[in-house]
Amino acid sequence: MILEAIGSAVLGLILAWAATHRLSHRLPARPLVFSTGVAGALFGDFVTHSALGSGSVLLNLLGAAIVSAASLSLLLRPAGRLRRRSATA
Repeated sequence: MILEAIGSAVLGLILAWAATHRLSHRLPARPLVFSTGVAGALFGDFVTHSALGSGSVLLNLLGAAIVSAASLSLLLRPAGRLRRRSATA
């Protein structure tokens, strides 16, 4: 189980690095992105491990990747400036 947790943490770091490399202009500070990726992967691993048991390591890592990607997507900001119109327009 320790190796599974370490594997999911490394998977979260890889996903966070890919997000900062690809979308750095739309994300907040790098430490927040990396910690969110790792925390999401560990939480996803915990949830899938609780639901499926310890027999399916690949499915647990898949669940970790899905939850990590979902939590990283919550950090994204809009690409351009928001255009706000006045109430009279």
